Amino acid sequence: MKTKSAAYLTIFLGWLIPGLGHIFQKKYWRGIIFFTCISLMALLGIIMGGKIYSFQTENPLTILAFLSDLGNGLFFILSKKFAFGIGNLKNVTFEIGTAYLAGAGLLNYLVALDAFDIASGRKK
Repeated sequence: MKTKSAAYLTIFLGWLIPGLGHIFQKKYWRGIIFFTCISLMALLGIIMGGKIYSFQTENPLTILAFLSDLGNGLFFILSKKFAFGIGNLKNVTFEIGTAYLAGAGLLNYLVALDAFDIASGRKK
């Protein structure tokens, strides 16, 4: 599975759902562990009242927050369709929840890149 198209499909699947790029390559345990950890991190962020940012140009920091939240893949897309992750500033845990969501997105980028490296033959 060291073709370029398979590697690009792997990184897309890994971005869309955490760990799916590894599962696609038959690295089941690694994929399941990544899916569980990153999904729980994102879920905890939502439970804590964190915010998933949309693209906004007023403040450069919100662009960075958007890019990190975009790393959540399908979770990000569903949050825009079903309006969850709006954030609740009244919650004491708002900032921590927002950080969990951003951290989950950034970790998912790294996991998808790991799956890409495996698929392209750079890593075992």
